Amino acid sequence: MADTPYPATLSGIMARLTRRDLVKTVLVAGGAVAWAGYGRAPRSYAQGTTTLTQWYHEYGEAGTQDAALRYAQAYTTEPDGNPAVSIEMVWNPGDYAGKLNAALLTPDGPDIYENGGITSAVVNANQAVPLNDLYTPEVRADFSPLSLQVNQFGDNVYGVKIVNDTGVIYYRRSLLEAAGIAPPQTMDELIAASTALGTGRQKGLFIGNDGGISAFLTLLPQSGGSQFLEGDQVVFNNERTILAYQKLIELNATGSLLTGAPVEWFDPSSFTQGLVAMQWCGLWAMPQIQAELGDDFGVIPWPALDASGTPVTFFGGWTEYVNGNRPNVELSKAFVNWLWIQRADFQTDWNLAYGFHVPPRISVAAAATQLQSGPAAEVVGILEQYGQILPPTWTASMGTILQDAVTGVVQGGGGDLAAVLTDAQGQIEAEVVRQATPVAAR
Repeated sequence: MADTPYPATLSGIMARLTRRDLVKTVLVAGGAVAWAGYGRAPRSYAQGTTTLTQWYHEYGEAGTQDAALRYAQAYTTEPDGNPAVSIEMVWNPGDYAGKLNAALLTPDGPDIYENGGITSAVVNANQAVPLNDLYTPEVRADFSPLSLQVNQFGDNVYGVKIVNDTGVIYYRRSLLEAAGIAPPQTMDELIAASTALGTGRQKGLFIGNDGGISAFLTLLPQSGGSQFLEGDQVVFNNERTILAYQKLIELNATGSLLTGAPVEWFDPSSFTQGLVAMQWCGLWAMPQIQAELGDDFGVIPWPALDASGTPVTFFGGWTEYVNGNRPNVELSKAFVNWLWIQRADFQTDWNLAYGFHVPPRISVAAAATQLQSGPAAEVVGILEQYGQILPPTWTASMGTILQDAVTGVVQGGGGDLAAVLTDAQGQIEAEVVRQATPVAAR
């Protein structure tokens, strides 16, 4: 599943397609299911009912689409739901972010949708409404602090976290032990390990087909202790950030990275099929890795830049939001409250029945026995100790500016990083000003 101002995790995975998978929009009214094709407008199937449109990105784990439909059905039939409300569940394959951003600019966008953390741009455009009234003191106390922080802007909490995701480097224990290599703790150690393990048809490391540019766009500087924004001040352009990207250039230059893989880093296939000795991937993939490799794997966070840095990972996942530009805000809030706060059984199912994710609610996570031992427990500890989020003033457009700048240097094998980052910082500073300007005044 995916995370977030950090790279999307599972959106875009090539799932096995069946005839049922080809139908992506489902309307549930009074427990009845109506299958609708692409492009049809939301509609009510029963006189006197209200239709709410709920958008999901395409999760890669088998069973998730059916689960989302089952939850929607339950709301129209179970006593604690609302039979007067119909839920149109829309499953969005491909470029979810692009589709969602375009839809939210229209009056016909989704009533309820999932996305990463809140941004000032979304707040200013009224594309998410405050959900403070859903967070009673008891409910607020049962959400992990970062699950609240990632959706907080000013005094308001704008979403309900539905899954917490994170990433780690999976490594083959047998391969590292045979080579006499300890799990790397710094970037220099990672570069050396990848080089030593990249022999013959097997590469040392897979961090994405672009050589890790998108997966580590923000994590690399954070591994050196460099942040991106302090309030409304852009602060990433410094010697530590430059050094972090220099190390990525050095890693790419070894020739030990896998590129051109049939699936991206968020799918574990390159690792389980023996194409690489190490791969950056998510907690969600652990059940598949365990099924195919048994206990022949270990996990570590992304290594510290150096002795002065710190290991890092992303605190990602998905949050449910209510669109303030739609007419049925209160009904939408009631559905979100029912599904992601009241129904602990659905939270458990969504987070643990299809892949591994960390439930955002403390009580639900405490009952997740699957995460309480072995490598899964290690990953949960890594998330709690090293998970990083970005401030709400950091937006996707700022990430695009930085990625475009870094790509040319990394893929070109070097260049004047300081000049590139200075230019990118100037563009991002202008974007910070633009995002702070009310929409009506732009």
